Amino acid sequence: MSEQQLDCALDLMRRLPPQHTEENLTSLVTLLPDLTEDLLNSIDQPLKVQTCEKTGKEYLICEYNRDSNSYRSPWSNEFSPALADATYPSAKLRKLEVSANEAFDTYRELYFEGGVSSVYFWDMEVGFAGVVLMKKVGDGSRRMKGAWDSIHVFEAQERGRNAHYKLTSTVMLYMVTNKPDLGHLNLSGSMTRQAEQDFVVDDPSMHIANIGRMVEEMEIKMRHLLRDVYFGKTKDTVNDLRSIDSLTESRKQQAIQKEIMAKLQERQR
Repeated sequence: MSEQQLDCALDLMRRLPPQHTEENLTSLVTLLPDLTEDLLNSIDQPLKVQTCEKTGKEYLICEYNRDSNSYRSPWSNEFSPALADATYPSAKLRKLEVSANEAFDTYRELYFEGGVSSVYFWDMEVGFAGVVLMKKVGDGSRRMKGAWDSIHVFEAQERGRNAHYKLTSTVMLYMVTNKPDLGHLNLSGSMTRQAEQDFVVDDPSMHIANIGRMVEEMEIKMRHLLRDVYFGKTKDTVNDLRSIDSLTESRKQQAIQKEIMAKLQERQR
């Protein structure tokens, strides 16, 4: 019964607006307290921004950089609030994590022209894993609010001179506008996709380039899918409900089409 409840809860969350994920998740946990851990581990929530006390830089917090009730900054490698027995990545992996944060900070500026990005790595028994986080929030300057949250979780396992990567990407998008000529419009949703790929690794720094390539390709692919699914379907629906041309003009065009078809049929006889 608990498995069925979990499946139903996850299916429900996939259909609800991502900007209300936190309050909807709280309601689900209240209803299903026995599934609290499973729900928290299975449902991606919109990313939150925190400021590093040591460097003053902003970073994103989520389950992947949390230990107890503290969150680790990718810039200083320190937890806030301070934690005595916290878990940190190994020295070798931390060096790679620093380079990855610098690389994706440039990527974020080029593609998003703002926002916040964070990268976190952690050691595994075989290879390592990590997450690349991106968040861009609209400023509402054009009577439009919105946010893009992307979470890219990956595993990397070296096999000789090659490495095998598994990537699971989730994008949460919402856009709300309230203009006199459009009225109130709310477009929101989320999407999850997976990919696996092998790349050559001649140097540890190649991991950053390989992961970056996979994240870039996945974000472009998911952006196109979101555009087609949400914006494309909405446009089709609006066009079906309300025509830009007047009813008289549409009837005139239909009459011309019928006349042309009738003349073509006469010629064929």
